[in-house]
Amino acid sequence: MRYHIETAVGTYIKDHYTSAVEVGFGGKTIAAKILIEAGIPVLCTDVHTYDTDVPAVVDDCVEPDYSLYEGTDVIYAIRPGVEIVPALIDLAKKMNCDLIIYHLGFELYMNGGERIDADGVMLHRYVKRSL
Repeated sequence: MRYHIETAVGTYIKDHYTSAVEVGFGGKTIAAKILIEAGIPVLCTDVHTYDTDVPAVVDDCVEPDYSLYEGTDVIYAIRPGVEIVPALIDLAKKMNCDLIIYHLGFELYMNGGERIDADGVMLHRYVKRSL
């Protein structure tokens, strides 16, 4: 299946969270549309502007507008550069939400966090919110 990774990520987020922010979406909206179809609020962010039919804004997770992330259950990223993972970890900790990442190939950050099998797609939870 051509979009298996994005579908698996979207389905996992849909099944486990009630609101989400996708960071660095690159104009790809497959995962976000799964959430929207399920009635789950989602916001997509990227450092570039994209013409898209999902809620999206320009934001840099290295110097984020924290108000965009307030109240979300999870921040997720699909194939982010490993160099921005520390900024994503900091952001998720500050927002007290989970951080789920699907890495490109065999990239990992530090120990790879908690590994989650999402329909054969390996996700990594680097931050778990405290309740």
